[in-house]
Amino acid sequence: MYDRSLLLELLLEVEEAIRRVERRFTDINQANDFVSSDDGLDRLDAISMMLIAISENIRRIHKIVGDEWFDRYPDVN
Repeated sequence: MYDRSLLLELLLEVEEAIRRVERRFTDINQANDFVSSDDGLDRLDAISMMLIAISENIRRIHKIVGDEWFDRYPDVN
């Protein structure tokens, strides 16, 4: 069995990171918006870091719960 509180914490961190990514996409209408200013580059860096954090937490979750949990949702990559 796995630690449910740790799993919940990791899922909440993923959820918060997703919210941050969505928030940082505000005023970004095309890819060029990321490279046309320092603000855009800062947003790109921040979004990239959040995507890395999401990926790391998903790997940690997978390590905790194994394949069975993920197999329940085959439509999600």
